[in-house]
Amino acid sequence: MPLSAPRPPEPPPARTGRLYVTCQLVGWGAWTVLYIGLLFAQGEVLVKGEVINKQPSARDLVLILASNCLGLILTHCYRAFIHRRGWVQLPLMALVPRITAVALGLGAAWTALSWPLLRMFEEQSGNPVQVSQATVALYSVFNGTVFMFIWSALYFGYHAFERHRKSEIARWQLQSTVKEAELRALKSQVNPHFIFNALNSLRALIDENPAQARAAVTRLANLLRYSLRAGQLETVPLEDELQVVGDYLALEQIRHEDRLRVRMTVDPEVAAAPVPPMVLQTLVENAVKFGIAPRREGGEIAIEAAGVAGGLRLRITNPGTLDTRSGSTGLGLRNAAERLRLIFGDRARLALTEESPGLVVATVDLPLAPVVAGTAPSASVPVP
Repeated sequence: MPLSAPRPPEPPPARTGRLYVTCQLVGWGAWTVLYIGLLFAQGEVLVKGEVINKQPSARDLVLILASNCLGLILTHCYRAFIHRRGWVQLPLMALVPRITAVALGLGAAWTALSWPLLRMFEEQSGNPVQVSQATVALYSVFNGTVFMFIWSALYFGYHAFERHRKSEIARWQLQSTVKEAELRALKSQVNPHFIFNALNSLRALIDENPAQARAAVTRLANLLRYSLRAGQLETVPLEDELQVVGDYLALEQIRHEDRLRVRMTVDPEVAAAPVPPMVLQTLVENAVKFGIAPRREGGEIAIEAAGVAGGLRLRITNPGTLDTRSGSTGLGLRNAAERLRLIFGDRARLALTEESPGLVVATVDLPLAPVVAGTAPSASVPVP
């Protein structure tokens, strides 16, 4: 499974322009319909037997449409002004006073441009209630300012959401890229180390037993083929990993003979569980190198795989102690822990413990599915 999903395409400018035009037409159209609907719903208003508000006429509707068209033109010019000044990139604290000032100016401009229409509307309405022109003008400027402020809030809110969305996508893509680079670097360290140890096992056998050496070459070819294929994968089925571990241990048994004994217990239900390639082999190799090789009497390596609480638990047991003076650099275990973190996040755990005197156990707990993206917190792993 690839570590990163394909980059979602950025919307082209033409698509963004169409979205803006659609929102403008739909928004202003919806407001016009709502306003006219409210006027019709209000109908005639009587105060002490006098009609102070008439049912809107066709001329009234034309005047309302014309006034809202002026508002649409003003907001379109406002948008051009916003982008020319680069306001969409400003922080909120710098944007609020600018929006307030421009909304007030646009409210006044809308009133000035609509004033002849308002006067005509007033004359046609036959409204007997006398209201000063200054009051009408202030009321119109206030309404226009509030409307322009709401338009600004919606417009800048959309752009703020888009910036946040793009930054999240960019962060997600960066994390995926970092994961891929780290995994490639870790695999480049694991594979040569593994090949070197396999060749050492084969070298001791060539002169002693050519027939057995040929069989060992076949095992080594299987290991190399698996190593090359696994380098292209994030996870492999556990049964494939166990097969390569079996080939590796067969090569090691040629070198150590009766000193290396192997016991493998695998629950068939977890045979298809995903594991990072070469991780189990790294732990087994570590057990052979520091648990079997230094001891004249050798010992037993036990490999157990079972399902635990909806996940997979691997246990590799070998004789030995967690001695910091053993000469181990811990590189293989650190690489294994880091690969688990990159693939499974904080849901995976690798622990190396000394359960009893002379017995070291490496325990790996894995979920049954890797994470899709993102970088999870690093878990500490005790390394001898």
